[in-house]
Amino acid sequence: MVRQLLLAGTALALAFPAFAPAYAADEAAAADEQAAPAAAPANEGEIVVTARRRAESAQKVPIALTVVSGLQLSNTGSFNLNRLQTSQPALQFYSSNPRNSAINIRGLGAPFGLTNDGIEQGVGFYLDGVYIGRVGASTFDFVDIDRVEVLRGPQGTLYGKNTTAGAVNVTSTKPSFEPEGKVEVSAGRYTFLQFKGSVSGPLSDTIAARISTSLTKRDGTIYDVTSRTDLHRLSNATVRGQLLWKATPDLDITLAGDFNRQNPLCCSQFFARVAPTQRPLARQYTALAAALNYTPPSFNTFDRVTDLDASINSRQEMGGASLVGNLDLGFATVTSVSAWRYWDWQPANDRDFVGLPITTVSQNPSQQKQFSQEFRLASNGSNKLQYTVGTFFFHQTINTQGSQVQGSAASRWLLSGADASNPNVLNGLTSTNTINFKNDSFAVFGKLNWEPVEGLHLQPGLRLNYDKKSGFYESIVSISNSQFNFTATADNVQAMLDSKTGAAKTTFQNQINTLAPQRYSPEFSAWNVSGDFTVSYDFARDIHGYATYARSFKSGGINLSGLPLNSTSTGVDLTTQTVKPEKENHFEVGLKTQWLDRKLTINLAAFLTEITDYQATVNNNAINVIRGYLSNAGKVRVKGVEWDTSFRPLEGLSTYFNGAYTDAKYVKFTNAPCPPELSGGTASPAQCDISGQVLPGISKWSLSWGGEYALPVGAEGQVYAGYDGSWRSKFSSNPSPSAYTWIGGYSLHNFRLGYRKGKDLNIFAWVRNAFDRHYYELLSTQSGSTGLIIGQPGDPRTWGFTVSKSF
Repeated sequence: MVRQLLLAGTALALAFPAFAPAYAADEAAAADEQAAPAAAPANEGEIVVTARRRAESAQKVPIALTVVSGLQLSNTGSFNLNRLQTSQPALQFYSSNPRNSAINIRGLGAPFGLTNDGIEQGVGFYLDGVYIGRVGASTFDFVDIDRVEVLRGPQGTLYGKNTTAGAVNVTSTKPSFEPEGKVEVSAGRYTFLQFKGSVSGPLSDTIAARISTSLTKRDGTIYDVTSRTDLHRLSNATVRGQLLWKATPDLDITLAGDFNRQNPLCCSQFFARVAPTQRPLARQYTALAAALNYTPPSFNTFDRVTDLDASINSRQEMGGASLVGNLDLGFATVTSVSAWRYWDWQPANDRDFVGLPITTVSQNPSQQKQFSQEFRLASNGSNKLQYTVGTFFFHQTINTQGSQVQGSAASRWLLSGADASNPNVLNGLTSTNTINFKNDSFAVFGKLNWEPVEGLHLQPGLRLNYDKKSGFYESIVSISNSQFNFTATADNVQAMLDSKTGAAKTTFQNQINTLAPQRYSPEFSAWNVSGDFTVSYDFARDIHGYATYARSFKSGGINLSGLPLNSTSTGVDLTTQTVKPEKENHFEVGLKTQWLDRKLTINLAAFLTEITDYQATVNNNAINVIRGYLSNAGKVRVKGVEWDTSFRPLEGLSTYFNGAYTDAKYVKFTNAPCPPELSGGTASPAQCDISGQVLPGISKWSLSWGGEYALPVGAEGQVYAGYDGSWRSKFSSNPSPSAYTWIGGYSLHNFRLGYRKGKDLNIFAWVRNAFDRHYYELLSTQSGSTGLIIGQPGDPRTWGFTVSKSF
């Protein structure tokens, strides 16, 4: 039966043109999962990881890391990265929509709240060893996962892309030569329904296959009173296939593919509060809303109602294929990882966040394609001298077709003077954008592990990297209504401006300042050398310490979201086209210990990271610059302490307590965008000095804790109860701290109660956010300095049950 299903599934996969890849290159598997607490650190017993591209005990790896098994993901309902972050104190994930998502570790990774195709993420996201170039892919469901490894600190001398903050490695379950399968069904509140299934087994003596799928549906948690539709739904579908060929005892080849589609009918942010700005009172939110007879459907975000007057959607599709080969030469193993992937983004947004026709269209559909090739040579065995050397090539293209259309309320909302009372000035004003991006990267890397005396390991690493980025950005602005009819381009806008005088010139200036025609072709290329040096010592069998220094970098980039106007507003400031690389100095010490016959695990890490030329949103000195842009802040510093602990005091009881203290500040940032309370007036500063203030999105304290208690029932059965809690202190949700965009600290509590029989059957009920805590995931400001603060609430209390059966 299993063999027939596999043959049918493989035929379907080969016949389906968009079917795509996920490959498993490593031979290691996670250790015993049965009684592990839901989010316990990856060091109970002898859990094996491949964080350094070789199978080794997590406790002996001199890297701060956490591993979550596939069983733990299932038990906690952590079916994507957003849910996983609650159990990982040092991991932050923010997403106002899939394209505008960011993965941060220890507060570093990507500029907060900024989407720009021309820069790279500081946290690498890997699916079965393949680097994923678009962070939107991280919003998809985990499917048939063996484990997720979260590595903290700079990575790059062992594999793949260079990353300054860390990496998230997602490893799928590999094909098996023993017939096996699993089905999991979950149902719950908001008509939540999730199906996961996998089947694996041999097709011949040397070929094994695995087919996996996941379908997730859920009604929305936000109600739109205008369309009478619920928003923020879940609608995810994934299929993945793998073929493993054991060509010889020393050679295995894995061909894999995956196809993923997501159509959640999101994402909406809506009224949270109002902040005073420097605009005249008549041009701030309260007065503007009254003048247009507008009242939001609720002044309480957690009533979860909105009144969108524009289309909304966040459909995305992702897939690809990979071919991985491992050849054992005896003294070393050669690994080749070839992969092609694509990402297709089809959005629609209501970017004014209110039920008024201010911005009626705002969208940037994007199509990304990437090809990567990695070769590694890694020594075998546990010799006194071990090594890993390799090369990595990455090619990426992104094509974006953007559009923005202003509505009949835009003039009143955005302009001042006589033009504010004339709806035709901005009604129908349209910006059509063409954005192209090409990225080529090549690297040679290597790392040694020398044990000069027993227990002492000296581990230098080095990476030589070359990056070349080129792009094209063009915005054409047009309008056609009863009063105005023109098309402005970068070529004719100056002549059009010069041809006008008096009030007509002022009006035209207001129009092209609202949506600016421009065209430019930025380029960036650079060589970089980075490296690290780790000293580790095995004090005893279960006590391991390490100290690391890393000199890392984050590649430079190009601005592809439009440039600021120059000081005379007659064109764009071309000096802002490119962004310098970030340069990082990282220091870390750690101690990994196990006690009481490995029933008690205590792992500690302390770190200090300093980054110069930090990539951030900045302003220049011109009052009339209409947007911030991506450039380099002077310097940031992040320091902190982390701990991962677990304790199994008696049979059937497992507990854990993890935490992170993170102090992240701008050491020097003199040209930052100003917070809303200092913006919008004719006398408002063009920029603000926020040196010494905190970085956005980072709680000073973040904790997770919980456990599970199981009682035996019958020969193999267990009745169990589990609990997982988390808490984080307040954090800033604006690039420049504002009194009105702090998100208060909050805690979340999840419970589960169930019965399982070995690894074959698991039935449990669950509740997430059990006490229905009201909390914000994000707070943002409406553009235009009106003072409106809009929020994105986190999920309310949900409950349901899960049944899984293995065969």
